[in-house]
Amino acid sequence: MKTVCMFPGAGLLAVLIGCSSTPVDLARVGPNPAGIERTASKGGLQVFSSLAEENDDQSQGSTDSFWHQHTDYSIYDSQGKRVERVNNTIGQYERTPRMVTLPAGRYVVKAEAKDYFWVEVPVTIEPGRTTRVHLDANWQPPANAPKNGLVSMTNGIPVGWRAEPAKEIGIK
Repeated sequence: MKTVCMFPGAGLLAVLIGCSSTPVDLARVGPNPAGIERTASKGGLQVFSSLAEENDDQSQGSTDSFWHQHTDYSIYDSQGKRVERVNNTIGQYERTPRMVTLPAGRYVVKAEAKDYFWVEVPVTIEPGRTTRVHLDANWQPPANAPKNGLVSMTNGIPVGWRAEPAKEIGIK
């Protein structure tokens, strides 16, 4: 009897592992091409990862003790070594994700995305500019944005601006 129960459980486990390990292939995300460039040796990264519902059992009589915050994520260098684990909040009730400062270069962000378990997003960090990755499905690019200038998930949701090849010259 125990053997019979084990087979359906093993099949379910195989399906779950297969679904969670299917990679999402994304193009490299870079800063907004029309964004302001500042004089700085480092660049910024802001990741709007999937939103998680948080609650406060000390609601002090409030009927709304729930809020949403962006989930944590990791940043890896081009060799696959983890550079930083980012606590993606800036305050207990704040919804804005944390801004991270990084040296110019190419990185991979591993984060939770809405409707996906984990995704790996290649990003380019440029000096004096901020790269934003939108994985919470709440970003709407300008109506006149060219489709080939955007990076989108397989479900069509845009996640950021496509890194400009001309800007990547000289970045290792």
